[in-house]
Amino acid sequence: MPFRYNHVSMTEPPSNTADTVTVEFTVGIGDGRFKATAIVPGGQTNLTQILPVLQSLDNSFIEGVTSQLADAGRFVSCKAGCGACCRQMVPLTIFEAEALATWIRTLPEARQQELAERFHQALLKISTAGLIDRMVDETWFLDNDTASKLSLDYLYARVPCPFLENESCSIHPIRPLVCREYLVTSAPEHCYDPAILQVDPVELPLRFSRILNAIGAELEHETRGWIPLLFLFAWMKADVHPGEAVAGAGPQVLYEFVKRIDQGKPVALRAQQSPENEPPAQD
Repeated sequence: MPFRYNHVSMTEPPSNTADTVTVEFTVGIGDGRFKATAIVPGGQTNLTQILPVLQSLDNSFIEGVTSQLADAGRFVSCKAGCGACCRQMVPLTIFEAEALATWIRTLPEARQQELAERFHQALLKISTAGLIDRMVDETWFLDNDTASKLSLDYLYARVPCPFLENESCSIHPIRPLVCREYLVTSAPEHCYDPAILQVDPVELPLRFSRILNAIGAELEHETRGWIPLLFLFAWMKADVHPGEAVAGAGPQVLYEFVKRIDQGKPVALRAQQSPENEPPAQD
């Protein structure tokens, strides 16, 4: 019997009890192909729990794009210590919100309180700037003039991400996908005022963040599958677990994500049992 969340269906997970499974797949992206290898749990898991796999795949894809740029003489200027982009409004998918909430709850109580206060102070500054109501408006995160104006006004409010420390990301290994995907080849100081100074963003033909957001939107129409990052601590109070709605054996859960990359074309995932603790293959 298939099980469903909204209009996306999945079949019963296979009876695979291996600790890990190596999955290989190739999908079409524009005129090119993305070939990847991932190691996922062989048993029951969910979309939030395999986020580290998606982060690794996203990193590999971005590295491939930036390597091609370097061959063409264009180099990414983003680096630790340049936190200009960390004052932008960040759309956090509900699955990443769940993962960050789980991580935060593992921290010492004093660190949790410190972060909670940072989020509180950031919200106060955004509220003083008159941006809260506009941030929850349904037109945000659309490619239109209203969204662009809000994004600029938020940037001009100069409210740093609560996770920013010494102009570097304190959660860099687990940072949101959308943060990984924001890269520029222009001078770093131009990012402080992109409306006036020339900013040259890296155009990625595939954004994992948008796919994850689309899956979330199928689950939560009222939130459209994301929340502003600054709302994380408020969101945590509901103690919801969206990842559980996309559950099954590891290869099956990964397929629910991968099949959206190929824009409706058939996608073949080849899976084999993988010895425990075997490092992931790199393409």
